[in-house]
Amino acid sequence: MEAEAADGPPGGVEAALSCFSFNQDCTSLAIGTKAGYKLFSLSSVEQLDQVHGSTEIPDVYIVERLFSSSLVVVVSHTKPRQMNVYHFKKGTEICNYSYSSNILSIRLNRQRLLVCLEEAIYIHNIKDMKLLKTILDIPANPTGLCALSINHSNSYVAYPGSLTTGEIVLYDGHSLKTVCTIAAHEGTLAAITFNASGSKLASASEKGTVIRVFSVPDGQKLYEFRRGMKRYVTISSLVFSMDSQFLCASSNTETVHIFKLEHLTNSRPEEPSTWTGYMGKMFMAASNYLPTQVSDMMNQDRAFATGRLSFSGQRNICALSTIQKLPRLLVASSDGHLYIYNLDPQDGGECVLIKTHSLLSSGTTEENKENDLRPSLPQSYAATVARPSTLAASTVPGYSEDGGALRGEVIPEHEFATGPVCLDDENEFPPIILCRGSQKGKTKQS
Repeated sequence: MEAEAADGPPGGVEAALSCFSFNQDCTSLAIGTKAGYKLFSLSSVEQLDQVHGSTEIPDVYIVERLFSSSLVVVVSHTKPRQMNVYHFKKGTEICNYSYSSNILSIRLNRQRLLVCLEEAIYIHNIKDMKLLKTILDIPANPTGLCALSINHSNSYVAYPGSLTTGEIVLYDGHSLKTVCTIAAHEGTLAAITFNASGSKLASASEKGTVIRVFSVPDGQKLYEFRRGMKRYVTISSLVFSMDSQFLCASSNTETVHIFKLEHLTNSRPEEPSTWTGYMGKMFMAASNYLPTQVSDMMNQDRAFATGRLSFSGQRNICALSTIQKLPRLLVASSDGHLYIYNLDPQDGGECVLIKTHSLLSSGTTEENKENDLRPSLPQSYAATVARPSTLAASTVPGYSEDGGALRGEVIPEHEFATGPVCLDDENEFPPIILCRGSQKGKTKQS
């Protein structure tokens, strides 16, 4: 869920953000700029609260926050081979690691931290930052494409297994063994992502026309969605909703696609004797006699809902989150804005834009004032229900707003807890020793 913004998007407008990423449960947004980085809370539609901002490290191009904790990982263009881990509430550096080449991406959950280089992936134990494994036998991965399950009980890792085809290697980050290889697409991979439980893996190729979902760990194809037929696009973001009912994809076009994960099973009751049901059966029967490519196209599901952007060609990432008890589509763009849409979970259709936030200014901007003055647009179930709601969103339990440790001190166990914790209970958890100082990742290969 992270994107490094292009240096010069179409139209000659310089990207305002160098990178942006949603945290693992989509309750927080992190952005990187030439001046530093910022963290925002996503608990309200009307307000965008800045949790933290830092200008100590300039030219940030990777910033990742561990759920809603105080642990944040930062990489800067000034030192592109060095990963810095901070406790931002205490304003201290926990540790830093240096590697043999530029860091392309970072992924983390409560058990593992991945550092992806072009020709290697380093797997660290996040509690003490010990290097557990270096995966070296991988094809060149110039974009740093990789995924890590946010479910720390399995910590599955996925990365490209080929330079020319859409092969995915599924790796167990807990047992540190390869699980299987999935032949996902004919073309080169562009995006891969796990659902929250780590039981499903979605992927898209560079063509961007078909999105597939596979079961984990056996790699069987579960769903196939068609984003488009003729128009090739660059998929920039692919993400499941936290309940795994929806899958969202954004690209370099003006349309964000949302697919609904539901299957027609043999146990499903007979279709009612309607004209639509009859024609559906006819098409399904006909597909058995058509060439495989045509049959596959007929059986692919189309988007359940869409979000329309006012621009195209800009780098962006999307997320599906529950804010103030309603499902929302979030899109962060390299132009420095966050767009919030209502999503109708029952009927789908076109999502309604209800708020635009500037990520580069504090307080209420003129643009946000205009948003507040817009007439209500109750064009969907979610839009209608959302208007009178002023309740704060319920956050996912178990994610402390404090934790971490100073260099050489201890990280309280509640940073990685799976159940609800209280900030006052910090000393009730067994301590975990974290690393002291800088170490070379390359020297600790296994």
